[in-house]
Amino acid sequence: MIRPPRREARRPEQDAGTLARQSRLRADGDLLSGVAAALAVGAKKAGAELACRAGCSECCVGPFPINRLDAWRLGEGIAELKRRDPARADALLARAKRVVKAGVAGFPGDAAKGRLSGVEAAEDRFFEAQAGVPCPVLDPATQTCELYEHRPLYCRTYGPPVTFGGENLPPCRLCFTTAPKETIEASRVAPDRLGLERAILDRLKRDGGDDAETVIAYAIAAADE
Repeated sequence: MIRPPRREARRPEQDAGTLARQSRLRADGDLLSGVAAALAVGAKKAGAELACRAGCSECCVGPFPINRLDAWRLGEGIAELKRRDPARADALLARAKRVVKAGVAGFPGDAAKGRLSGVEAAEDRFFEAQAGVPCPVLDPATQTCELYEHRPLYCRTYGPPVTFGGENLPPCRLCFTTAPKETIEASRVAPDRLGLERAILDRLKRDGGDDAETVIAYAIAAADE
């Protein structure tokens, strides 16, 4: 009797890690689908008042805080880019590391890990000092996002008037330039009305780690470690 080859047993921690990633991907997919649907409604209402288009990169200059879910998603994106186009991934990583090195002296928090302190005044000074620095994910040649499908939620929702956590945020200055307030408010949407992002972040914190924020350059550089 010919015995079938023995299968190598998978370690429990491998199974747990795979399941956790799959669960996170599903949850994040649900979040992003809901956000995209809400923004599509807003874009339809806004019509020509919404100036956002490929190559319009004013909002891609200067750092801003991103949360742990955003950082994880960017890590997934850089891993995919490495498989698909290693040269582009290497160039992106090099840009991110240059940005980190240039700003490390004034980083408001744990510069070794890229975790922001949460001290608003210090962070504001840092962001103001770095306001002219392009996002490392921005392709210098095309002025488009190299990780568009994996970009942070802030990037996805910047442009139209949106509401997050009960706070009404204004549209990009390039949009609704001559529109009255009534038109702007009529186009307002709540991209995450159900609070899915907060629920995912709470789960991430329960599973281990903290909820400290970071910036895109650090998140990208960390993905290469």
